[in-house]
Amino acid sequence: MDTTPLLVASLLVLALVLGRTISRFIPQEKLSTETRDSMKLAVGWVATMSALILGLLVNSAKMNFDMQRNTVIQLSAKIAMLDRVLGLYGPETNDARTQLRTATEGFIQNLWPQDSSARPEFTPDKQAGSAIYIAIHSLSPRDDTQKALKTNALTLATQIAELRALLVAQAGAYISRPLLVVLVTWLVVIFLSFSVLAPRNSLAMTTLLVSVFSISGAMFLIIELDNPFAGLIRISSEPLLRALATMGS
Repeated sequence: MDTTPLLVASLLVLALVLGRTISRFIPQEKLSTETRDSMKLAVGWVATMSALILGLLVNSAKMNFDMQRNTVIQLSAKIAMLDRVLGLYGPETNDARTQLRTATEGFIQNLWPQDSSARPEFTPDKQAGSAIYIAIHSLSPRDDTQKALKTNALTLATQIAELRALLVAQAGAYISRPLLVVLVTWLVVIFLSFSVLAPRNSLAMTTLLVSVFSISGAMFLIIELDNPFAGLIRISSEPLLRALATMGS
């Protein structure tokens, strides 16, 4: 599990404590109304930029999650359709259908390993994919119907390979880590300033702590959505399992 949200929460809590400590050593005459207003204005600008960047990161992570989920759904539909086309072709495709089922089972096992501590494996089994394509290509149609089915099967096999390659290409981290570092730095400055300016009472500190954990929750969403095949929020394997259940029928 990624510890980034916990690290962010720890840094922001540390900023609150440091701000509280600093405020005790600042003479009250130094924190005049004009000074407080100037500090609030400056921190407000940083807070606005931070909120904008945080929203953009959540939106980008959600888009990445949705793209990979849609790829899995399309892949599932293509696999089920390929098995159906091969079944319509005739018993000559039994070997190809068996290979397709075995490859699908292995694909599911790689992306959703039973061991929760194992990392998803995105590297496709090139030998299995090539064997299926060769098996389809070696078919000898006896009539126009089988010829059309063979053409459709080859097209579907190519599309499946393209979708798997797309899934591999999308497997990398989508969110820029340097951007996260800059954002966290801004947040530390904001909470440090708020802690210095906030009244010295439990209600103000409680409000700031709630804000800290809310922002940490947003970081948790960003990290989880940016890794859609690992963690607590992950893409479901149900589309591929449903396709697998219909294969051979």
